[in-house]
Amino acid sequence: MELKSQIESLLFVSIKALSLRELGSTLNKKDNEIKEVIEELNNEYKERKAGLTIVENNKKYQLSSNPENAQIVKEFLKDESSGELSQPSLEALTIIAYRGPISKLEIERIRGVNCSLILRNLLIRGLIEESFDKKKQENYYSVSHDFVRFLGLDSIEKLPDYLELNKSDLVSEFLNTVNKEEGNS
Repeated sequence: MELKSQIESLLFVSIKALSLRELGSTLNKKDNEIKEVIEELNNEYKERKAGLTIVENNKKYQLSSNPENAQIVKEFLKDESSGELSQPSLEALTIIAYRGPISKLEIERIRGVNCSLILRNLLIRGLIEESFDKKKQENYYSVSHDFVRFLGLDSIEKLPDYLELNKSDLVSEFLNTVNKEEGNS
């Protein structure tokens, strides 16, 4: 697979900006090679007046919509962020509320599908927060204070059946079984 295609895919699926080091270690390439390809990609986007661009901020890169489309994107996101949550978003939010902090991988194992876009939308709406565990090198998600306040609760533990579902042996056993099966694969 071509390096340009790989970088574009990683920037597309990532819900956070990625550093040259993160991209380089994933693709087993040097930082200068990655930076050169990012610049090529961005130039291609500009030449064909694409709807995408790559934004650099604090030496991190993220795929973004073209600033020329800002107004239409703003209107769309306003509708999307002020509208009702989809069923998959509600499912993911419920999992995060009752099991958080929880990793993206664990959410996806419980739901059985990729949750990247759902997590991004929940982050944009301010319903969840993301934290990085340096020891495990993984992002973890929990509900935000705004979410708890919106529900009229003073603590997430006040959710119905919270203690029972938060420590559910059934869910823990399921995740352990999946982890073991993947380890044997």
